[in-house]
Amino acid sequence: MGRKPMVRPGGRSARVQASVHAAVRELESEVGREGLTVPLVAARAGVTPSTIYRRWGDLQELLSDVAVERLRPETAPEEKGDLRSDLEAWAEQFLEEMASPTGRAYIRDALLGDPDGSNAGQCSAYAAAQIDVILTRAADRGESTPDVEMVLDRVVGPVMYRILFRPDGLDAAYAHQLVTGLLGSTDG
Repeated sequence: MGRKPMVRPGGRSARVQASVHAAVRELESEVGREGLTVPLVAARAGVTPSTIYRRWGDLQELLSDVAVERLRPETAPEEKGDLRSDLEAWAEQFLEEMASPTGRAYIRDALLGDPDGSNAGQCSAYAAAQIDVILTRAADRGESTPDVEMVLDRVVGPVMYRILFRPDGLDAAYAHQLVTGLLGSTDG
């Protein structure tokens, strides 16, 4: 037989996930969310339906997995030069992305196919990691900073609540107001 090929980390599993995720995104734009079925996604991805059922369980869990991946930030938070400006820019962008129709759909999908709460935890971890970058930069500049949990509680929490239950009046001014409330309680 010859030498066994080296298996990259993730290997086939990562390729299957990538092709299935791509198939979901393509088909969603072609047939709409309502037209998605596991056999349709499997055919487009070049896998068997049983592969999808084995890995994801059902269509809702697959859509949840795709949503979590789509909610992953693609870039580091913008650096504006001071904690308040950095947090305001990040909060404004976070609110804009999450409150958009696409963002709302991803939030819904991430939560609906998440019986054990791990997808919600992953989405929270994405936000926490972004906030940690901002706070670390500020601390490196010698600024006093709140902790990550406080920013999650005072900025991210209210934004998500408003997106889900009271979506009117969500704009940059609201994001800035939350940051001002947070930093006002930690300054001096």
